[in-house]
Amino acid sequence: QVQLVESGGGLVQPGGSLRLSCAASGSIFRINVMGWYRQAPGKQRELVASITSGGSTNYLDSVKGRFTISRDNAKNTVYLQMNNLKPEDTAVYYCNKVGIWSPWGQGTQVTVSS
Repeated sequence: QVQLVESGGGLVQPGGSLRLSCAASGSIFRINVMGWYRQAPGKQRELVASITSGGSTNYLDSVKGRFTISRDNAKNTVYLQMNNLKPEDTAVYYCNKVGIWSPWGQGTQVTVSS
């Protein structure tokens, strides 16, 4: 089982940027699709962005043009660059496979507030 550790969250003002990182304990080279998810208080967890092993990406409509997902298989790491953050982006962010999930990490809190 791949273990996942997210980092890079924090408190940022609207319009600000953050870069999240997800370090995997095992190789993600053979994991076809990796994704970033988020869960806001009182809401269900949702898939924000995904990336295939070939580099194809997909985004939730509300983050298109603002978020960029990338992966470095050699470093077993997945990233999420978040720009022009909005208060509605406030959530705990998690990474995981898309499909059959590995155990969830602790996530990283992103708070967008003035």
